[in-house]
Amino acid sequence: MLLPRTSVPALRITSFITVIGMLMVLATAIASASTTTTTISSTVAGVISLLTSSGTVNVNVTPTASGAQTISSDTVTVSTSDSSGYTLQLAENAASSAMVSGGNSIPGIAGSQASPVALTANTWGYRVDGIGGFGAGPTTTQSSIALSAAKFAPVPATASPNTIKTTASTASNDTTSVWYSVAASTAQPSGTYTNTVIYTATAN
Repeated sequence: MLLPRTSVPALRITSFITVIGMLMVLATAIASASTTTTTISSTVAGVISLLTSSGTVNVNVTPTASGAQTISSDTVTVSTSDSSGYTLQLAENAASSAMVSGGNSIPGIAGSQASPVALTANTWGYRVDGIGGFGAGPTTTQSSIALSAAKFAPVPATASPNTIKTTASTASNDTTSVWYSVAASTAQPSGTYTNTVIYTATAN
């Protein structure tokens, strides 16, 4: 049996509506999918540690008429996790650079880290091989020798520390030798002379 001519358009309309519905469902499914990102961030704090070999450097000297000199070292050890490294500085723990024994004193040598000088009788100072004007070294431990040509500088005031080492990466037990020397003649009163030096290690 042939369908009435008037029913054909109705089927076409129904099919068209079905297709439209399917497209809408598909569009809805596509629109419901969305992505985004997140960043995971962790700041690992830099840590730093500092110690010296013993806490006391003995620079005992037996004087002579013209002056005798003893040279001894301290080892400063630094560890840091800072990827930019650290800066090591040295300064006085007091207003004066003199070593003191009661009412007597041994002053720091003249000069500076940039322009150090050889010790004269009854002075003292420090040096770090290879920095400033100290020269390459190597400096060695010596006891009550004649005054040498090795150059030393006075330990600076707390407000103006000297930088004795700078690094640019992490460090594990990184060591620096700091040499101290005392020169004395028989004109210097006997006694135990002391002075305290501050080391400061700062993460870069």
